[in-house]
Amino acid sequence: MSIPQRFTGSTVLVTGAGTGFGAEIAVRAAQEGADVAVHYRSSRAGAEATAERIRVLGRKALVVQADIAERAQIKRLADEVWGHFGRLDVAVNNVGDVAREQMSWRDITEESIDHVLAVDIKGTLLCTHEFGARMLEQEGGGAIVNVGSTVVARGSARAPQYAAAKYGIIGLTKSYAQAFAPAVRVNVFAPGFIETEATLGRADWKNGRGDKLRELTPMGRIPGPAELAGAALFLATEDAHHITGGFLIADGGYNMIGA
Repeated sequence: MSIPQRFTGSTVLVTGAGTGFGAEIAVRAAQEGADVAVHYRSSRAGAEATAERIRVLGRKALVVQADIAERAQIKRLADEVWGHFGRLDVAVNNVGDVAREQMSWRDITEESIDHVLAVDIKGTLLCTHEFGARMLEQEGGGAIVNVGSTVVARGSARAPQYAAAKYGIIGLTKSYAQAFAPAVRVNVFAPGFIETEATLGRADWKNGRGDKLRELTPMGRIPGPAELAGAALFLATEDAHHITGGFLIADGGYNMIGA
């Protein structure tokens, strides 16, 4: 497959880029010509591995650590990125907590509710706020992609706090899209199920849920993270220059059933 060069000369930041979908978005951005800031909270080894994949492609990589649930750490992260690269053209706010270990709504805890909302809503909001405000001050503005989920179409009997958090991301995205226009665009990329290592390792996935979801997906399969990375980055390209406050779904048609 020929990979387009949509980010030549650009700088891209991806949060949660040490593993999974975030790592593949970061590498895809480098494949398309970008220098990349690789954020992580606790997976330092994963972030360094992602950065090495980027450097092998001949692009620059900066590894940055922060807990995005804390505003002071987000400001420090931004200081490091702007201090190193001089600007940031694209921010992909990928970090999110899906309450992966919770298999039923009956198992919900107040601690889990607080953590999921703090990471998914507060963290994404603060990142959008900080990065977008700085982009407004630089020539050429920028673009922000917040990673949401198609869970908002059906809800989640397994983890209601996760569905609530992803709804919140839509609201904050639309709000900042209005606030930052026209210089900085803000959109949501909403993948469906992705077969990351973490997903493939879940007990319910191995016990038949993955097979059932494949049957219910019109495209007949569930992709790995690398397959969707280019679609997520589309919202930050010049081809998407008239899209802001948008919600782009990439789920193989799963949620069009009954729509």
